[in-house]
Amino acid sequence: MRSVLFLSDTVNRRFLQIYNESGMFLPNLDRLVRRSVTFCNHFTGSAPCMPARRDIMTGRLNFLERNWGPIEAFDQTLPQILRDNGVCSHMVTDHYHYLEIGGENYCQMFDSWEMVRGQEWDPVVSRIQNKEIPCHYGKIVPQYWYNRDLFKDDEKKFPSPTTIEKAACWLEENHDQDDFLLWVEPFDPHEPFEVPEEYLKKVGDTYEGKLYLWPEYKKVEDAELTEEALQHIRRRYLALLLMTDEWLGHIFDVMDAHDMWKDTLFIFTTDHGYMLGEHGYMAKNYMPAYNEVFHIPLIVHLPGDEGAGKRIDAITQNIDILPTLMEFYQIPACACRNKIHGKSWMPLIREEVDKLRECALYGYYGKQINLTDGRYTYFKAPNEENRPLYLYTSVPTDIRAYFDADRLNDFSRIEAGAFLSWTEYPVYRIPADIINDNNDATLRFIYLQDWEKENQIYDLQTDYEQKSNIYDDDPEITRRLDKMMERALREHDAPEEQLIRLRFQ
Repeated sequence: MRSVLFLSDTVNRRFLQIYNESGMFLPNLDRLVRRSVTFCNHFTGSAPCMPARRDIMTGRLNFLERNWGPIEAFDQTLPQILRDNGVCSHMVTDHYHYLEIGGENYCQMFDSWEMVRGQEWDPVVSRIQNKEIPCHYGKIVPQYWYNRDLFKDDEKKFPSPTTIEKAACWLEENHDQDDFLLWVEPFDPHEPFEVPEEYLKKVGDTYEGKLYLWPEYKKVEDAELTEEALQHIRRRYLALLLMTDEWLGHIFDVMDAHDMWKDTLFIFTTDHGYMLGEHGYMAKNYMPAYNEVFHIPLIVHLPGDEGAGKRIDAITQNIDILPTLMEFYQIPACACRNKIHGKSWMPLIREEVDKLRECALYGYYGKQINLTDGRYTYFKAPNEENRPLYLYTSVPTDIRAYFDADRLNDFSRIEAGAFLSWTEYPVYRIPADIINDNNDATLRFIYLQDWEKENQIYDLQTDYEQKSNIYDDDPEITRRLDKMMERALREHDAPEEQLIRLRFQ
């Protein structure tokens, strides 16, 4: 048995025609859909990038216990479980966050892995003096201005096409082998939205304004974008989606050539979505947990095209990938030393059950806790102090930083002990209010923006775009969703203070 996980970064499902009639037709994604099961209510659990990956690799929600960070010493990951049961795993990626402080122990869990360099801030090119950058909208990091010289004139040298092509070559070399997982992880269509000119032409872009590759994490009005620039950056995103789809087809060509569809499981999904002007926001992280970021695509091909063409409306989450692959490889649940909260999709696909869970929990560490039952989305605000709130870790790192004297202002309040109910491993318990706000301001832990103080409920049946908050309209709906959220938090072994912070105690 073989499996392939294709994890694209930053896919907003509303831009995909398979979910939205006005979205883009992607020929290779459609090629997959025709022989696969399409999941329509699939949600990320934790965001952004590394929290989502820890969810996938452990089958548990990261955001209830900590922020962006590493695979912890007490985690048992998917590649480890597979190795212990005779299944080889190989990763090919250009997701350079794995090489940074705060991205420890992810790729190292695989039997083998290959990193393609050059995305975003990746310091692959040595620079001492910054190059001159032309007048532009948004942001351009000087490091990227150097990196792009490695590939900007040759599509085959772009990091994500290179990543996907390397994965296709690995599959070609190993097509006659059994018991493996190939983890293919292109950074695209993550910003910056760099594409060859031909793809811009394919999406009808005629923009002639100043350079705009990389949205700032700001509201549209604060970014001072013209309508022309906004439409251009959306087309750039579409163009990058199109280029990613083009190279995805190379993997499918290998599978076609060797008739691998008959005995290979293939999963296409993303870590989270992205906002390109919806609700007046650009990017992610600093706004409510809108569908554009957390409601994500999922397409699953089972060997022999089992369930091909089926669409499933039951609620699923990224934490389900681990137990699904365990069931596929016939690995018993007892092989996991930690409690898993994800559920295998196999019973859904085979119509043995009509749902796996009553709701999905999702969000960012230290912000609102969010829930959907398929009909409603509920964004629940913490108390005014946003306390108590602790961060639990055995590896005290954050995105590009240690929790050192520059990040923490009172070491005396850090405790160590077996504080998590689901593992006896001792961890650091760090009060969130001693963590300085010199990290990304959009991910501050105690400080609450105005929207974080507001409870919100949206009826997805009549208001999928989440424009009309009905929190005050029907107290019975709120009571029901509150009970559901409290129950779900306990089922997910949330630290007790999360229940206090959300006024359930």
